[in-house]
Amino acid sequence: MTTTVSIPTVRARAGAVASRLITRLQNDHLADRPHAVAALARLRRGAGKEFAQVPDLWGLLDTGPLHEPPADGGCPLNEKELSRAEDAVHVAATLWALHQQSRSRGMHQLDRRENPRGLGAAVRRLMPPGDIAEPVLKRFVRAGNAPDLATLAQRLRDIVVLLRGDDIELDYGLLAEQLCHWQEPGGRDVVRRAWGRSF
Repeated sequence: MTTTVSIPTVRARAGAVASRLITRLQNDHLADRPHAVAALARLRRGAGKEFAQVPDLWGLLDTGPLHEPPADGGCPLNEKELSRAEDAVHVAATLWALHQQSRSRGMHQLDRRENPRGLGAAVRRLMPPGDIAEPVLKRFVRAGNAPDLATLAQRLRDIVVLLRGDDIELDYGLLAEQLCHWQEPGGRDVVRRAWGRSF
């Protein structure tokens, strides 16, 4: 009898790293620890921007686990996979920092079947029950049609501002996973479908 080892995908690793980093920062921020408050302020400056555009953030997020081979086997990420994963973690973390600003409870919440926290579900909660708010829907569709990660990050920033205004939580680990997948060949369609289903 052979046992198979499940090796986490690049996107699953990006999602796990983002979730772990954000959860730790969120807990420390809610406990009003100075290092987390300062980190949140720095991260907010990167919301909607690519990692390379904000040198002030370099070294702020520990993406070291992405550089190591998976604990349960497998190869380390190649340069292209590593770049996609780091970019996804960066975009998710900076958007979370913008979302978390001036909030007394955590805006990063895990997506669960009984309590969906994916992007589509969060956008849907911005709308009146049983109705479609056209301006919100247009922003959501524009994000889904972004031609590149930089544009997607900026369009997601606009959505996150709306979510913050209504205190609607989002699973930023799941978002990081989807952002990583979005950058893969054929990934955009899969992610758009997931966002549509969640909506």
